[in-house]
Amino acid sequence: MAILGITLLAGAALAGGYFYRRGLDRRRLRFIRQLRLPPRVAQAVRERYPHLAEEQVQRVLHGLREYLLLCRLAGKRMVAMPSQVVDVAWHELILHTRLYQQVCRKGLGRFLHHTPAQAMRSPQQAQEGIQRAWKLACRREGIDPRNPGRLPLLFALDTELAIADGFRYALNCAPRQEGTTPVYCASHIGCSSAGCTSDSGSAFTSDGQDSRHGCGGDSGGDSGSGCGGGGCGGGGGD
Repeated sequence: MAILGITLLAGAALAGGYFYRRGLDRRRLRFIRQLRLPPRVAQAVRERYPHLAEEQVQRVLHGLREYLLLCRLAGKRMVAMPSQVVDVAWHELILHTRLYQQVCRKGLGRFLHHTPAQAMRSPQQAQEGIQRAWKLACRREGIDPRNPGRLPLLFALDTELAIADGFRYALNCAPRQEGTTPVYCASHIGCSSAGCTSDSGSAFTSDGQDSRHGCGGDSGGDSGSGCGGGGCGGGGGD
């Protein structure tokens, strides 16, 4: 009888923990989706890229919320930022320290550190971060990461909005003519280093040469990369 009572209590505790975590996750998801960003975030995007129409600026803000949702799914694992224009919005949000603290606590359950690509421990960390961003973004949008029919929002925005210093991704892995801007093969990003038939996230410049210059780059920095693009990363937690 005592054993039965203990079993029932343990089962109730497990069930209670499950429903608590599930409810907490839903609240965090709702907080990020309903997050009202300060007007200054949109203004920073307009100042950096004055050619953008208001509707396009709003897509960038939607992209920032989407990135936060990817970080929520990743837990404490680092997620690279696939979009240069969204990174500008993220930089500005961080400057609103009280709100950013709320975003981290109520939306993520941890502090989301902003790590420039140059400060990452190794090129492998940056590569893993962009692969994680790709897989999570594909999962959220119902895209096959190994055989994508389209690009997820965060990987499409810089090209869609004609961001001059942005990151370029393409479904077609043949060499592309994009001036001197590397174009990253999107489907290769989703492969592990052991599972790809060619180098993961190879990039091609206008002369068709494979471009590798480390991994990633902070805003306004070198975007050439053998790991498939991406700038700053968000991860870790206190």
